[in-house]
Amino acid sequence: MADEGQRAAAAFDALGLTYEKAFARSEAHLASLEWLLERLGPGSRVLDVGSGTGRPTASTLVAAGHEVLGVDVSPVMVELAGRQVPEAEFRHADIRELPLEKDSFDAVCVYFSLLQMSRAEQSEVLGRLARALRPGGSLVLATVPVDVEDLAVEFMGQPVRATSFAPEDVVAVVRDAGLVVEHEQAVEFTPDHPEGATEPHLFLYCGLPA
Repeated sequence: MADEGQRAAAAFDALGLTYEKAFARSEAHLASLEWLLERLGPGSRVLDVGSGTGRPTASTLVAAGHEVLGVDVSPVMVELAGRQVPEAEFRHADIRELPLEKDSFDAVCVYFSLLQMSRAEQSEVLGRLARALRPGGSLVLATVPVDVEDLAVEFMGQPVRATSFAPEDVVAVVRDAGLVVEHEQAVEFTPDHPEGATEPHLFLYCGLPA
């Protein structure tokens, strides 16, 4: 577990603001945030898993008046996020090890932050995130829906190991966590980066039954 977290941290430490710029024009990401904002009551508490540079997720949420806790394994990303979105709280931590209180968040965002975990860990983390949601809460998840396990890939010039599920299996894992998938959006996206390859993205808009 520590090795996987350290590898992910090293890759995203190196990318820093380059990652933000490469994904800044993801219309699917922005659309999912708009959906989430429509469901949140005033001053909601939101957990941002893999919060990166704080943009666009945390910045969009705090601008709408919500309380955000961002968690990331990359100390560089945490430092950047704290500087760019000082209204939010950012913590350098691994979500697999972070204690989460039951019913403590109104919403959870999980944008591409499970891909460096094993399948068992992804399932376990999603179950813990669902339990951390208050009844009636929302979870937005984005991933690369490809049937691969511990595959060595180069992501924008950085070596990473990726694990994911085929689209129908992503949905199954989310449902097994106790969440209802209310909407799915599948898109192709090319990061704005010289070494950015086109990849499939799947966004799941989910709710926890009240």
